[in-house]
Amino acid sequence: MEFINKLLTDFGVQEDLAFYLTNVIMIIGISALSIAANFITKKVVLNVISHYIHNNRFKWDNYLLERKVIHKLSHVVPAIIIYYCSYLFPSYQHLIVMGVTLYMIVVALLVIDAFLDAVNDFYSTFEISKARPIRGYIQVVKIFIYIIGGILLISNMIGESPLILLSGIGALSAVIMLIFKDSILGLVAGVQLTSNDMVRVGDWIEMPKYGADGDIVDISLNTVKVQNFDKTITTIPTYALISDSFKNWRGMQNAGGRRIMRSVSVDTGSIVLCSPEMIEAFKKIHYLKDYIVLKEKEIELYNIDNDIDRSSKVNGRALTNIGMFRVYIQRYLEHHPKIHQGMTCLVRQLQPGETGLPLEIYAFTNDVNWAAYEEVQSDIFDHIFAAAPEFGLRVFQSPTGHDLKSALKTERSEKEYA
Repeated sequence: MEFINKLLTDFGVQEDLAFYLTNVIMIIGISALSIAANFITKKVVLNVISHYIHNNRFKWDNYLLERKVIHKLSHVVPAIIIYYCSYLFPSYQHLIVMGVTLYMIVVALLVIDAFLDAVNDFYSTFEISKARPIRGYIQVVKIFIYIIGGILLISNMIGESPLILLSGIGALSAVIMLIFKDSILGLVAGVQLTSNDMVRVGDWIEMPKYGADGDIVDISLNTVKVQNFDKTITTIPTYALISDSFKNWRGMQNAGGRRIMRSVSVDTGSIVLCSPEMIEAFKKIHYLKDYIVLKEKEIELYNIDNDIDRSSKVNGRALTNIGMFRVYIQRYLEHHPKIHQGMTCLVRQLQPGETGLPLEIYAFTNDVNWAAYEEVQSDIFDHIFAAAPEFGLRVFQSPTGHDLKSALKTERSEKEYA
């Protein structure tokens, strides 16, 4: 500055004006140097680093590049130049140092924020991230870092020790607890959810209270995002998964079988004892032939041993069409390629009611995919409804307009005939 000032004075510039021009020239020079250093850092150094990162065998550094950690770190270079040039302006050195310090703190916060995001991205590539997500913990660390950064910024601006602000924050702890209530509850809930392995990213959960029925796509400090099957997004407070009940379908998915529990109502008026002709017809059904032969021998021995008078059909034991139908469905399910044979598979009667006799199918498909499950279930019941008349059974349904019309038509025909 003395050289520039002397040079301007030698050119005939007044001392006061030379002093101001010297400051302007130095400011322009430092600004140009800072811009040039920033340009070289970004266009040369960062390109070299990026080339090395893209061509090495490590993957974790790619996430640092994607989150622009190194790019944000490059903003420190101009600040360092300005900091070391601050002595050239003794009158304003304190303000310049303060401004540079504040700027460096902000840059450091941005770099740490980007670095933590890169850590979460890299961790998410591992399978364990679905069972043990760390995004909530990273958000807690970010909050802590930003609080510390805020304290440092304020302490530098007012020129006081950060400890003084920390002592004041202790007095405002109640207010802080109120402001960060959701974050604190979310942190505690996140720890419990993770330690107890209650939910993972990708789990199918059902929570009617919040209208959630779909897959978890994100678990953060304050919220859990669920993508419903209609592609809408439901956001649930993290602590709600601890305080309220929900259904997690992960067990079904891991077991490899999805339950079918549906009943067919049979008209009780169509249930009869089997006649010899019906039994002979049933023997032609592949799944019933062996069963009927064994059952006939068992029933005959029982009736003989107990001296049963078979002149009446209701005496002793006898086969029924509903029993044959139930056994047929059981055998049909046991031979079905889409039914999981390692899990419960049964056909049972429920309590008869005004809709007839419910015959419930309780089994598991060996494909948990929703579309495949519905297809298998529909195919099974298509077959059951179609097979029921072969056993002389009628599936119950409430009378429709067509039924009433047919009944009236039959009654009218009978009157005309009479």
